[in-house]
Amino acid sequence: MSAAPPPPVLPYRHSVSWQGGSQPWHATESVLELRRVHASYGKIEVLHGVDLTIRAGQCVALLGANGAGKTSLLKVATGLLATTSGCVHLAGRHVNGVTPDDLARVGICTVPEGRGVFPNLTVAENLKMATYTGMALEAIESDAYARFPKLAQRRDQLAGTMSGGEQQMLALARALATRPALLLVDELSMGLAPLIVDQLFAEVARIVSEGVAVLVIEQFARKALQVAEWGVLLNQGVVQAEGSPDQLDEALNRAYLGTKRGRQFGL
Repeated sequence: MSAAPPPPVLPYRHSVSWQGGSQPWHATESVLELRRVHASYGKIEVLHGVDLTIRAGQCVALLGANGAGKTSLLKVATGLLATTSGCVHLAGRHVNGVTPDDLARVGICTVPEGRGVFPNLTVAENLKMATYTGMALEAIESDAYARFPKLAQRRDQLAGTMSGGEQQMLALARALATRPALLLVDELSMGLAPLIVDQLFAEVARIVSEGVAVLVIEQFARKALQVAEWGVLLNQGVVQAEGSPDQLDEALNRAYLGTKRGRQFGL
């Protein structure tokens, strides 16, 4: 069995300006590319020839109901689920078989469904967990509190005692402390009040403007398409439709409007 290829070096990861400056790669260059990807759990295939491309400074919304294959695709992108066929390219390099920890080291970061904070650690201690990247805690906290002032007020509070919205802010701030080239956000809006969801998606838009490639995995299409420039509708492991928000809007209406599933999508 051949050894897994070495992970690529993403040259723009450490040079992206968090204050909205440099973008070393052209916007036409892909950060992540999936080509005809198939994946399965045992004998049950869950992805059936999926294509997906995300460029630097682009937000792509991956839409679909529960069971559509969204989380499986995320696992493929992060190395947690092996492909059975097809190719995964990161910064132009073939990375099938590269381990999740190696992919994380070169700039892929996930904000998981359910937030994924350490509930028994304070806000400051959660942020300290991101110092493994080499960034000083002071710089991490400065950026986190500038983006989310509420976190500064909760600095010494246990994360598990905060509201769901505040925990999501913390999860996003900690992810950004790794200076990702590609940020994967799974179900950002889950269980949150509309006002908080608006604030979080506004921050996602800002992150994209700073040159980071962002994949937003969402059930609720309308909110995700407000910040994404491209959407992909996944249905039972197959890309059912894709396009700009205007183009995808018609496909979403045609597929889901007037059904219980359509209401699930926020249509």
